Amino acid sequence: MDRIAAIQAFVRVVEAGSFARAAQRLRSSTSSISRQVAALEQHLGARLLNRTTRKLSLTEGGQAFYERSVQLLAELEEAEQLASATAASPRGTIRLTCPRNLAAQQVAPVIARFAARPPSVRFDVTVSDGLIDLVDEGFDLAIRIGRVGADGLVARRLGRVRLVLAAAPSYLRQNGAPRAPSDLAGHRALTYAYSAAPQLWRLIGPEGDAHEVRVAGQLMANSGELLIASAVAGLGLVLQPEFMMELELTAGHLVRVLPDYEGPLLDTWAVYPSRRHLSAKVRLFVDHLVESFAVDGASTPASRG
Repeated sequence: MDRIAAIQAFVRVVEAGSFARAAQRLRSSTSSISRQVAALEQHLGARLLNRTTRKLSLTEGGQAFYERSVQLLAELEEAEQLASATAASPRGTIRLTCPRNLAAQQVAPVIARFAARPPSVRFDVTVSDGLIDLVDEGFDLAIRIGRVGADGLVARRLGRVRLVLAAAPSYLRQNGAPRAPSDLAGHRALTYAYSAAPQLWRLIGPEGDAHEVRVAGQLMANSGELLIASAVAGLGLVLQPEFMMELELTAGHLVRVLPDYEGPLLDTWAVYPSRRHLSAKVRLFVDHLVESFAVDGASTPASRG
């Protein structure tokens, strides 16, 4: 029995919640993964998993063995990297997830600059605005706006994103321009589905006073690009990150609404499961993210967690 492979199979089964999903992630067969875990249990002389037709659960001994196994695999990876001088030239694949509104304009250039330095690092990127479970789905890192996600994750702030309220000139000619935040309740709002409260818009006045307005409209979507395009087409008002609307604002396809009122600032985070077991390649890339976002005009980075 290859004990390291068996331990890896066991850890992936626990993280995935099933032998079948673990086999997919390890690019193996379910029967092979099952045999490895069974051989590991036989070698230890202890049952690690309770198996039922519906779910798997850890035994008390299995829980303790799982926690030590996670640590062992992380330390083994670090040892391999050190042995092959990967601290200076990291290798392997970084599994990354990021939201659509950051992917093309901000994340892609950062990846390109990083990949040019250590060419042995590969990236497997999933673009999604949802809060993916990093541990369950096997991701190394997430870049997120506003919401960090589950408790226990480590979050390092990259910067801040300003939301801006805008509309097409055609919409304003037909419906009039709001003169105060309270007027927004009478306008068509294009709302973002992944906001904590999509129908509740918040603006900051010239004196720093906060205004919350309940809005409604004909369109809610989980794509900022779709909302902005719909605003350009004259469907309603949109509250989205300023950097996403920069071209439309410069070209005059959109104009600022209530320009004396600022949209909220949302923190942008690099999020990962554990600082203690962070691999060299991910640690270097997170540092690169912090440096890149700061150079590109983000606010002073800070750490959380």
